[in-house]
Amino acid sequence: MKIGSIEILPVSDGAAMEPAAEVLTRPGVDDPWSCHPHALDADGILHLQLGGFLIRINERVVLVDAGVGTIDNGKYSGGGFLDSLRGHGVAPEDVTDVVFTHLHFDHVGWATKKGVVVFPNATYRVHAADWAHFVDGPDADPGAVRKLSPLGPQLELFDTDVTIAPGLTARHTPGHTPGSTVFVVSDGDQRALLLGDVVHSVVELAERDWQAVFDVDPVAACAARNALADEVVDSGDLVVGAHFPGLRFGRVITAFGNRTFQFV
Repeated sequence: MKIGSIEILPVSDGAAMEPAAEVLTRPGVDDPWSCHPHALDADGILHLQLGGFLIRINERVVLVDAGVGTIDNGKYSGGGFLDSLRGHGVAPEDVTDVVFTHLHFDHVGWATKKGVVVFPNATYRVHAADWAHFVDGPDADPGAVRKLSPLGPQLELFDTDVTIAPGLTARHTPGHTPGSTVFVVSDGDQRALLLGDVVHSVVELAERDWQAVFDVDPVAACAARNALADEVVDSGDLVVGAHFPGLRFGRVITAFGNRTFQFV
């Protein structure tokens, strides 16, 4: 994908499978997926892509999220991130910046490996609220502490909306996690929004009241998701979720009076 002069490339790490009815629900409705059978396989499984995005901006080589790592537990299976990155002509030492949409395990897998920082020349950035929630707070997640603590010397936290590089801006969108962040790529009048886990499935861009069991604050997450979808609907803006099929971009459009998502 090109946004003006800025190139955005998918970096695939693997895939995940989740029982759709258990992870994305509509309060008060027994079978909300009955209206969206095309989004699932025959067994009602939602397939989720795992990985991140590579953005080249002038001399900067930026990664948005870092996949799930070498996990292979039957539901989540990674391992391809570095090979995918090399397929784009980028070695780990070439990466100048790693920015996280949030700190769930399937977005930070290649931040470190066995306690060693994977991208040795990169500055790692994340919203301070997520670092406090997952790593520094009283209820910190032990797995996140082990995975992310080695980043300390290369870590920069932000607590306001901030420009990461020319044409790349971080926008705080709490709900999925306290520090959940959307990254906006812009050049001239062209924009693309990397939504992270504000949206897990394209279905959520059509449905206003669905909730994900992964959301720390489901009400805030739903509000953030709808605000973003309403902002971009019927515009030229491109959007992509962190788990969309093929990590493909699309647009939110109005069809028969309702929002829907269309791949480009």
